[in-house]
Amino acid sequence: MNSLVKKAVAVKYAEGLDVPVIMAKGEGASAQKILAEAQKNDILIQEDSVLVDFLGMQSVGEAVPEEAWTALAKIFAFILENGGK
Repeated sequence: MNSLVKKAVAVKYAEGLDVPVIMAKGEGASAQKILAEAQKNDILIQEDSVLVDFLGMQSVGEAVPEEAWTALAKIFAFILENGGK
């Protein structure tokens, strides 16, 4: 696969859930739609190609695997520090 293809994974840590859940994922045009929707809703975007590749192997609706929690916690902290959603 071409490493220049845009990829995106949307993750949500909803109130009442014990772990974050993968809400959407995509490559190419699908990734662009995910990113556009995030921008439209003022959701901060953090780029991490290793994390997006790992999470991209999971299914939508699945809990984020424990192996990704530390990296994801850093992203959530960044978002909260910057007043984002």
